[in-house]
Amino acid sequence: MGMLHNLADLIKIKKDKMTILVLGLNNSGKSSIINHFKKSSEQASIVVPTVGFMVEQFYSMSGVSIKAIDMSGATRYRNLWEHQFKNCHGIIYVIDSSDRMRFVVVKDELDLVLQHPDLCNRIVPILFYGNKMDMEDSLSSVKIAAALRLENIKEKPWHICSSSAVSGEGLGEGVQWLIQQMRFAMLNNKNAAKSRSKHSK
Repeated sequence: MGMLHNLADLIKIKKDKMTILVLGLNNSGKSSIINHFKKSSEQASIVVPTVGFMVEQFYSMSGVSIKAIDMSGATRYRNLWEHQFKNCHGIIYVIDSSDRMRFVVVKDELDLVLQHPDLCNRIVPILFYGNKMDMEDSLSSVKIAAALRLENIKEKPWHICSSSAVSGEGLGEGVQWLIQQMRFAMLNNKNAAKSRSKHSK
């Protein structure tokens, strides 16, 4: 019976909208990645840098409705990121794999995200895109993971894949992983809330 309830919950979650926060430094390719997921009729021919944040809507290949909050990665706007942490189901963290000089900044910003009280006690899956894999001097996802010490992330499911916002390579694989993980996380968080409610009575 428990398995049937879990299956019903997963099916219900599949129909629900999911909110994804798209983070990363400026010029990493966040807006271009979101643009790729839109219907061809809705895609912008020229992608301009995000000022503050933009809310975009698209459907995954499995039909899940995604609300993507594209946060500007410019220094003066990064303090806006935390205002969206509480309501997101998952995070896409975009890294320019050819911009080695800013890896230290990428790691510092990532650490602030992971330590934030609105995220540190929740199961929020994180997808890392090592973007611009088509650039000559780009690093592999393995080297990026090592540089950012992603192995130290123990409390949240995470995955990194190389991607190209230009060709679309790696994007579909990554977002499908994220959707599956968000479904499980939403179910786990729901069950945990039920359990806390029972014990408080």
